[in-house]
Amino acid sequence: MYKKILAGLGGAIALNLLHEIVRKNCTNVPEVNKVGEEALNKALDTVNMKITNHDQLYAATLAGDVISNAAYYAATATSGFNIASDITAGLGAVVLPKQMGLDDAPVAETTQKKLLTVGYYLFGAVVTKLIYHKIK
Repeated sequence: MYKKILAGLGGAIALNLLHEIVRKNCTNVPEVNKVGEEALNKALDTVNMKITNHDQLYAATLAGDVISNAAYYAATATSGFNIASDITAGLGAVVLPKQMGLDDAPVAETTQKKLLTVGYYLFGAVVTKLIYHKIK
C-alpha cells in the first residue's frame, strides 16, 4: 500500500511542477491554482474564516491539491492503466468549477486551457504509473 501512496505522491508533485513551470513561463495556460484558492476560501466562508494573505492561501491550496491528487492517483493510476479515469479527472477540473459556483475561466476560458488542464492530469497519472512500476 505504501508504494501506491508514494507513487501517487510522485505523480501529484509532477503534475504541480508541470503546472507551475508552464503557468509562470507561458500565456493562455490554465491557472488551476486560482480555482483551488477560490474553492478553499468559499469552503472556509461556511465557518466564517478566510485566508487573506495570498502566500498563505497559495500554500494551503497547493498542499490540498498535492494531497488530494496523490490520493486519487494512488487509487487509480496504480491499478492497471485506466486512461479513462485519468482523462475524467482532467475533465472534472475543467467542468466542475462552474457547476460548483466557481469561476471556471482559469481552466476553461479557451480550448487551449481546457486541453492543457486535461493533459496535466493525464501527465500526473503517467508519472504515477511509471514510479509505481519502478518501486513495486
